[in-house]
Amino acid sequence: MAETIELTATVPEGLEGSRLDQIAAQLFPDYSRARLQIWIKSGELTVDGEAKKPREKLLSGELLQLRAVVEDEERWDAESMDLDIVYEDEALLVINKPAGLVVHPGSGNASGTLLNALLAHLPDIASVPRAGIVHRLDKDTSGIMVVAKTLAAQNSLVNQLQARTVSRVYEAVIFGSLTGGGVVRADIGRHPRQRTKMAVLAIGGKEATTHYRLIKRFNNHCHIRCMLETGRTHQIRVHMAHIKHALVGDPVYAGRPRIPKGASEELINGLRGFGRQALHARKLSLIHPLSHEEISWEIPLVDDMVNLIALLAAEDSE
Repeated sequence: MAETIELTATVPEGLEGSRLDQIAAQLFPDYSRARLQIWIKSGELTVDGEAKKPREKLLSGELLQLRAVVEDEERWDAESMDLDIVYEDEALLVINKPAGLVVHPGSGNASGTLLNALLAHLPDIASVPRAGIVHRLDKDTSGIMVVAKTLAAQNSLVNQLQARTVSRVYEAVIFGSLTGGGVVRADIGRHPRQRTKMAVLAIGGKEATTHYRLIKRFNNHCHIRCMLETGRTHQIRVHMAHIKHALVGDPVYAGRPRIPKGASEELINGLRGFGRQALHARKLSLIHPLSHEEISWEIPLVDDMVNLIALLAAEDSE
């Protein structure tokens, strides 16, 4: 279902002489500059009832009128499936994503994704780009995700992510022993030869920063907490592998399971049978688009990681 937007605003004296698109961005901050420019060019955003060009300068007292119909953008099919909804209001939907669920349709995954489920749960979200998905979790990463239900909420969340004011905390189980926490600052980009992988690059990558803290050290593994400063694809997985502490179970960046010498049969089976990267999105904090207050959600570790950590602790106690 299309979303209808009707707004008016008068140009204040402080913005007199500025461009229409710049003024519109100030007066209608819930929408991106790019979208406002589209509405100006289409005549859906007018000045005193007349269409103008984005670069035209305005006078104080002129009336901006926005009457736009946002048509559905998503062409994917809605598919009903169970969602573990942590929180929902008129602006946001927060879900606990299980491991194994793909977030967005792509090559080889045209259906059965979170986006398909969102279109069934919230038909109106089809008018929001990417059905309101503003950040992703890898298929086999579990945990908390936020979805924007409106264009205004999406713009707010995107701006917060770009400003790095959204707090995202993960927990992971890694190979090797750490003595404490640290930070990895290493640019990430597409692997130069294996295009399905990401890699730390000396040239051509995007800035990426991951903070990590030790929660519990075991004989040959560690349970850690990671805080993202940036949000690159596979960031935690790439950064931890880069410092020689790849995530347990990561089929892409850790290689074959590493079995410690003298490991019990139970631990060997547990490590070999852990079928995904041991990574869980634990906590998410952001500024609510409507109340403008900070709000947080936290999801406990899922059973497979709890069991893995228990196995490691039991091995240490023997």
